[in-house]
Amino acid sequence: MDTSPTLWWDSGKDCLCYIEQTLLPGEYRIIECRSIDRLATAIRRLEIRGAPALGVAGAYGVAIATLTAPEGPFSGFTERVKQDAERIRSTRPTAINLGWGIDRVLASLEEARSREDAQSIAFREAGAIAREDTACCHAIGRNGGALLPDRCTVLTHCNAGALACSSWGTALGVIRSAAEAGKDVKVIACETRPLLQGARLTAWELARDGIDVTVITDSMAAHFMRSGAIDAVVVGADRITHDAVFNKIGTYMHAVCARHHRIPFYVAAPLSTFDPEKSEHNVEIEERGRDEVTTMGTRVYIPDGAKVKNPAFDATPMDLVTAIITETGVLRQPINTRSHLSRTTSH
Repeated sequence: MDTSPTLWWDSGKDCLCYIEQTLLPGEYRIIECRSIDRLATAIRRLEIRGAPALGVAGAYGVAIATLTAPEGPFSGFTERVKQDAERIRSTRPTAINLGWGIDRVLASLEEARSREDAQSIAFREAGAIAREDTACCHAIGRNGGALLPDRCTVLTHCNAGALACSSWGTALGVIRSAAEAGKDVKVIACETRPLLQGARLTAWELARDGIDVTVITDSMAAHFMRSGAIDAVVVGADRITHDAVFNKIGTYMHAVCARHHRIPFYVAAPLSTFDPEKSEHNVEIEERGRDEVTTMGTRVYIPDGAKVKNPAFDATPMDLVTAIITETGVLRQPINTRSHLSRTTSH
C-alpha cells in the first residue's frame, strides 16, 4: 500500500507541498505553496480537497500567515494572521474540518509573545495536526476494516482516500486496511459528477495500490445494488451534525438505495468532522459554479438558455446510516454524536 503523504510541509523549502488533484489522473504534479493567496486559490479550485486534508491545509495556512505577515507591532501582526485565517476559512463553507484546523492553530497562538514565538508555535501545532490525521486515518481503517466480510465488493462515492487526507484515507482507509488484513475486497467507484472525483481520484489511488476497482456512472449504483453485486457502501463525510451526514452530492441517493436493498451504509470520518450542536437545516450547502456542470474538458454540453444547479454536498438523514466509523470506535444505531463526542473528549 502507498503510505506516502499527499499534503505535507517541506521545511527545507519553507512551503506547503501537495498533489494537484485537478490534474489527475492525466498528470501528477506537486505544487509548492508559500502564500495565503495561493492556498486560498488551491482550496477554492479543489486542488486541495477532502475534509481531513482541508483541516491540515487550514492549519498550515495559519502557519504560513505567521511567515508572511508584514513587519510591525506584535498586535498588528496577530490581527493580520487572524484576517488571513478568515480568508482561508471563507473558501469552503460546508466542510467543518477547514475551520477546525484553523481554530486549533489560532488557539495555540494565544500563548505567543513575539512573531518568532508565533511562528514556532503555529508550525508545531500544524505539524501535530498532520501527524494526528495520519494516525487517525489508520485507526479508522482498522475499526472499519473489521466490519467488512472476508470477501466483499464495496461501493464508494467521491474520494475519501489519501488525497482527501494527509495519507491513507477515511473510507478508502477502511478498504486499504481490510485488504492489508488479507480480506478479498473489490471496489465499485461511482464516477461522482460533476467533477468525477471517484473516476479520477479514487480509481487512481486504488489502481496504484493494486486493489480491484471498477468505475460506474452514479446512476448505475441502484442497478448493481439490486443485482446483488454490492455488499456494503462506505463513504466519507465533510460535516456530521446530530441529525445528518453532509457529504458529496449524490451520497443521499446511495443511502436511500442501500436501505431499500438492505445493504449496510457506513460513514468513515474522524471526530473532527463532528458538529453535534448544529442541525441539518442550519448548515450552509456550498453552491459551485455553472461551468462544472455544463462543461467537460473543452466541450459544452448544456445550452446557454438552460439553468443549472450545482450544490457540492447533500445531507443524509442519520436514520439511513448503519454506522459511523471513527478513530475511537464504531457508532451504531441509534447514533448519538453528542454523547459519543462528550465521552471521547472527557478522557
